[in-house]
Formats: sequence, structure tokens, C-alpha cells
Amino acid sequence: MDVRIDMHVHSSESDGTDTPAGLVRTAVAAGLDVVALTDHDTSAGWAEAERAVRESSPPALRLVPGAELSCESSDGRGGTVTVHLLAYLFDPDSPALRDEQLRLRAERRGRLEQMARRMADDGFPVEPEKLMAGLPPDSPGGRPHLARALVEAGTVGTVTEAFDNYLGTHAPYYMPRTDTPVERAIRMIADAGGTTVLAHPFAVSRGQTVTAEVITELAGHGLRGVEVEHPDHDESARKRLRELVAELGLVPTGGSDYHGTNKSIRIGSEHTPPESLDRLLGDCTGSKIIG
Repeated sequence: MDVRIDMHVHSSESDGTDTPAGLVRTAVAAGLDVVALTDHDTSAGWAEAERAVRESSPPALRLVPGAELSCESSDGRGGTVTVHLLAYLFDPDSPALRDEQLRLRAERRGRLEQMARRMADDGFPVEPEKLMAGLPPDSPGGRPHLARALVEAGTVGTVTEAFDNYLGTHAPYYMPRTDTPVERAIRMIADAGGTTVLAHPFAVSRGQTVTAEVITELAGHGLRGVEVEHPDHDESARKRLRELVAELGLVPTGGSDYHGTNKSIRIGSEHTPPESLDRLLGDCTGSKIIG
């Protein structure tokens, strides 16, 4: 029997629309056997998702606690670029990691409020106080929250339109942020008993990407895997990454990057091979798979 594994999904604790418990139900309904909760820069949804798994007897699926970390990296061409690091089975109470995630969440929330105030000052139907009050306490907050507010106000028709016109990297209301150096993030997760995978590294539709040489360097810093199967990777990118991970001895993974109704991607649309799950998580000591 095929084992269906999705190692990259988001809940309402970051920028998804399903609650953590709702996300578990969505994963079960989609026929998944394993799902990894990877909210941005927070583990706040872990407890609720775990309760949802344990409430079914026997558990309907296995839950991998994780997070997606925003990091700064060399792009391999003389510049820098934001990369995303999927982290799994780490100890969320590791002091260095906890402090860094607190810093990131505070910065994200401050940035979101500033962007909302700029838009409100320019006449957009955005209420910064209402927007910020609606965030979960431990949510980092982010542009998708502001994008949804613009959709609800009728300013745009979709979250994608909000990013294209107002909030994207080169759009008028974008504001930069300070991310963790990726080498430091890899080390922090390893010290916290977890493991790391580079998310969608060749997704050119998102903007500038890293080169294969950068991935090779990160492998030397302890990177364990690469997300090969992702909705933003075309077949050419997937082929190059499969060859690269085989050459470097890294673990190939796959994930849908599901965000609920914020994106059109279905949960479980991309899969991780079962043997990759065993290779990736077998030595983790920071936390455990649930179910």
C-alpha cells in the first residue's frame, strides 16, 4: 500500500487558513498518512494539532511537528537572497532557537503593522488595530494577513492579486525584514535535536534562487535534505535537484506548501517518499512524531 506523506503545510498559526486541528482533519480527508505542520517561525500550533491526532482512536495519521524558518543566504552569484528552511522534530524550548523565533515573530508583527498603517494612511480600507488584534498571540504575522484584509475589503479579488499589486517584493507597500543567516539556523536546529531541509530552492517563479553550489555548501554545514517535489518546481528543476541530492547524499522530500484558501494548491498534491521520511527523521531527538 502506498504511504502518502506531505512534509510542508501551514495552519492559521502563521499564514494558512485552517486551524491546526482543522488542518489535521483536512489531511485525513485527503487520505494522507503523514503530515508535517510547518508554520512560519512558530511551533504554536503543535499542541492543538497533536490533540486532534490523539482524539481519533486509533490515530488517523501521523503528525510531524515542524516549522518553516525564513533565512538569509548567499545566492551563489555575489548577492544575498531569502531562503526557507523546513525544520523538523526540534525541541521548541531550546534557548537559542526560542529566542531567535521570538525576535523574528516580534519583527514580523511590527513590519506587518507598519505596512498596514502605510496603506491606511494612503486611503486603503485597512484597519491596522483590527488586523493586529485578530492575529493569534504567537503568530508571526505576515503579508498574507494583510492580503486577506484587502480581499475582505473588496480592494482586490484574491490574495495573489494583493501581492502582485501591493505587497510583493517589488510592489509599493513592501517592507524588507531581517532574517537569520541560514548556516546559523541549520546549526540551531541541529543543536535543538532536529533536522533541516531546504524548501523549494529552485522556485524561480518566487524570484531569485540559490545556485547548486550554495546547496553543496549548506550540505557541508549540516543541511540534511532538499525539497525536490514542490508546486513551484517545474520538471526541469525537479530533475536537476534529484541529481544534486543523489550526488551529495542528501534526502529528497516533497510537500504541497498548503495554505488553505490562501492558495489554490491542494494538500497532498506533492509527496515525500517513505524511505526519505525514515532517513530524515531517524536520528532526531528534540521531539517525536505524533500518532
